[in-house]
Amino acid sequence: MLNKPVLVESLIVFSIVLCVHAVVWDRYSWCAVALAIQAFYVQFKWDRLLQQGGAVFQFRTTANSGLLPASMVIPLLGIAMKERCKAAGIVYFERFGIVVASTGMLVALFLSVIAVGITKPVPTNTCILSGVAGSIIIYTMKHSLTVSEVIEVLEVLLIFVYLSMILLYLLPRCFTPGEALLVLGGISFVLNQLIKRSLNVIEGRGEPIDFFLLVAVIGVVILGLFFTVLFIFMDSGTWISSMFFHMMTAVLGLGVIMPWLYRLIRRNPLFWLLQFLFQTQTRVYLLIYWTLLAASACGIVLYQNAKRSSESKKHQASTITRKYFHFIVVATYVPGLIYDRQLLHVAAVLCLAVFIFLEYIRYFRIKPFGQTLRYLLSLFLDERDSGPLILTHIYLLLGMSLPVWLFPRSCAPKGALSGAGALVPYAGVLAVGVGDTMASVFGSTMGEIKWPGTKKTFEGTMTAIFAQIIAVALILIFDSSVNLNSSYAWILVSVSLVSLLEAYTTQIDNLLLPLYLQIMLMV
Repeated sequence: MLNKPVLVESLIVFSIVLCVHAVVWDRYSWCAVALAIQAFYVQFKWDRLLQQGGAVFQFRTTANSGLLPASMVIPLLGIAMKERCKAAGIVYFERFGIVVASTGMLVALFLSVIAVGITKPVPTNTCILSGVAGSIIIYTMKHSLTVSEVIEVLEVLLIFVYLSMILLYLLPRCFTPGEALLVLGGISFVLNQLIKRSLNVIEGRGEPIDFFLLVAVIGVVILGLFFTVLFIFMDSGTWISSMFFHMMTAVLGLGVIMPWLYRLIRRNPLFWLLQFLFQTQTRVYLLIYWTLLAASACGIVLYQNAKRSSESKKHQASTITRKYFHFIVVATYVPGLIYDRQLLHVAAVLCLAVFIFLEYIRYFRIKPFGQTLRYLLSLFLDERDSGPLILTHIYLLLGMSLPVWLFPRSCAPKGALSGAGALVPYAGVLAVGVGDTMASVFGSTMGEIKWPGTKKTFEGTMTAIFAQIIAVALILIFDSSVNLNSSYAWILVSVSLVSLLEAYTTQIDNLLLPLYLQIMLMV
């Protein structure tokens, strides 16, 4: 049987699914419910495979498979986007939401079929459930998607299959199956969108900041794959290899990524970026402010490592120490969300590219900073960093940025959605920056009543809910674009469910919680 924390986590996810479809019930609702039921049963098979070491690849062992919570994220995002754009009368993005939902369902179903296929003996009941869910999803897709949309969904599935085989082999113990579904599924969809838009460049279709995101994400992924293959045949820790790394990074950046971006935005990317960053005085002030915050974060890293040198008994940073970075990120994102969301969008993309590039330098031990980064960052490792990559800081950045990047601007003519949807860009700040931080700090210092089967405390969860409600009130005061239209009960339900999910999930909460809160607020 599944253990109690997994059962409670599944119950919370089912509650979120039912809340979403209580508001939005259509033909895709049957697909989502069928997918959730079969994912619940298949999750048990994945957990048993992980315990027995029978999975094809090496997954993170300190957590359950997380298949159910991960399987529902992309379909629910697509359904929420579809409804918002349908209400706004934007047919193109309404169809895009349907494609996103269909893609998420098919990729999740594929991962379920893999688990059922490698389980011995073959689980008959689970096979039947997967078959029924698959039949409902395929039947609905047949009557909902055009031929070109079906081809697009299948393209993403094909990219996901090949990308999974490559990255899960190269990066053992970095992901659970659910995290792999979210991360690799997202990269597959971004890659397919980039290829599609590159082959069909239409003047005026799409904004430069959106293309900048697509090219940056795929560019750093291609860069990592290239050097991973290259350093199989070379020692990456030598000066010659390091010089080659920096030289090839410049060649790929200036010779591939820049021309690719130029084709999409029809102007010089560097000139466009400089003009964009320094376009207004507000942007200059924000950039200076963010630079000071980045310097303070670096100062915390250096200070904590200096303490480690003087206190030989202390080898790892405490939970409260790691939450300093959450406070810094909140202080970074809130002014950007209030004063200039487009600048925040681009700055977050640049920061993601820098974080991943620095992780490449650390992982490959590229001179002169590779070994230093290994030493400095080792202090902040936790049980989730069991693989060769350190991803928790990247997940934190993604969790804060995804609600900003995925905000359907074209379906919000006035720059903000109505009702609770006005808080969608703040989903990362609320779920991770405020809720997760307060739960960890107060739970670890004052919590006494533990949730059954977990290390999380009742006091921490209640504090997280209360803190997020206060944060919403402050947002209403300082951000004039937010108008909740008396949707306070829905916000309370959304924040409570996501905070309960934080207490019971063993997945990367920095990534999962903001996406679920965004879904709840968007519908």
